[in-house]
Amino acid sequence: MGKNQVNTLDSFLSHLESIFSVTIHDAKEIIDTFHREMSSGLAGMKSSLKMIPSFVGPPSGTEKGKYLVLDLGGTNIRVLAVELDGKGNTSMAAVSRFVIPQEMMCGAGDAIFDYIADCIKLFFEKNCIDRQKTYDLAFTFSFPVEQSSLASGKLIGWTKGFTASGVVGNDVVALLSAALRRKEMGFIHVVALANDTVGTLVAKCYSDPSCDMGVILGTGTNACYPEKVARILKCPVLGLSGKMIVNIEWGGFSQLKMNIYDQDLDCASRNADKQHLEKMVSGMYLGEIARRVIVEMMNRGLLFKGTNLSAFSREYMLHTEHLSLVAQGSDFFADFGLRDVSEVDRGTIRELCRIVSTRSAKIAGAAIAAVVTWMDANFESDHTIAIDGTLFEKYPGYQDHIVGVLRELFGECAKRIRLELVRDGSGIGSAIIGAVAASARPVSSGDDCGRHRI
Repeated sequence: MGKNQVNTLDSFLSHLESIFSVTIHDAKEIIDTFHREMSSGLAGMKSSLKMIPSFVGPPSGTEKGKYLVLDLGGTNIRVLAVELDGKGNTSMAAVSRFVIPQEMMCGAGDAIFDYIADCIKLFFEKNCIDRQKTYDLAFTFSFPVEQSSLASGKLIGWTKGFTASGVVGNDVVALLSAALRRKEMGFIHVVALANDTVGTLVAKCYSDPSCDMGVILGTGTNACYPEKVARILKCPVLGLSGKMIVNIEWGGFSQLKMNIYDQDLDCASRNADKQHLEKMVSGMYLGEIARRVIVEMMNRGLLFKGTNLSAFSREYMLHTEHLSLVAQGSDFFADFGLRDVSEVDRGTIRELCRIVSTRSAKIAGAAIAAVVTWMDANFESDHTIAIDGTLFEKYPGYQDHIVGVLRELFGECAKRIRLELVRDGSGIGSAIIGAVAASARPVSSGDDCGRHRI
């Protein structure tokens, strides 16, 4: 590669660094606009943050028993039996995993719920569970839902590539219950509906009362926190005392500076002009952002010169896992039929992956900072942030960039914020929510011979 081309490549990478950068000034702007959107969302005014009441409060840590959980976290379904010891400890007694076929994600909604009911039936068969009894189930549904009670909620809109018909605007608990009846599983009663983010917070809260925020940083991204009920102005019937966990749905936050690659990705997506933060932060989209940059660089002759563009022609063929391989010192070139890649090209790909992933982590860090300062502007308390998701857990350096943003923003006060990885928070947290729901249900003569735990 000649000197002029090197200079052109250097200029292009400098340009990328600039349009993907998140400065401390940018982070402070994110915090300010986040607070305004949170306030509007809680008041029921127009906002890109939905601020959805979960009808769940923090757990006591004394909940006990074995509970049935259905976890729909995206393309994967899990059916679990989770045991709580009443002392802040949990264990997985049984688990079955299933994958939703791609065509079903974009088909009829009833077909998805019938498939879910079949998965639960297989779980019962595999674990030899008595089907002559009645069981309570907690349902983790990791999509934006407007809840009207602990066990009911209407889907606001699909995310994560789903477009199944007949679900948006309908109560997902009612749809699941109808499918269970169709599959002769009507002895299962859905007693709690929870978002995976709420589950993550509750799971950590069970053992650590200082935990006051749950975050998902994986295929998708979201956060929740316990809000004073008196501040949830759009739900005045809730009363004026206590706290309730609010599902922020921060993936929809729209007050971010989008560059040309963000705009192109957004326009080409199934949910154009929605989920802006999610499209800039979450694992579902980082690979696609990088792919779009790679295609432009190849068109300019700055990368993989002489290589057929078809290697990167299909949308979403480059995954965040590929970027993570590069960050680990490996590469993904063989997966794309690339041989004898030059050191310059290898270095360029490393730089591109660093730029895209660093922006994701810095936006996530600024959003975390916004929620913490909303709860505790003067850092009067310690804050444990429960975080689940492979992006946070496995992407090299990702956690460090989040911590770096917090330190730049808050200095010594940043030490009062502790980031804690919580694996499987969605399943365990829902079991705890199910336990809370079961304990709150009034005892009646029907309960004496009816509801059973697993």
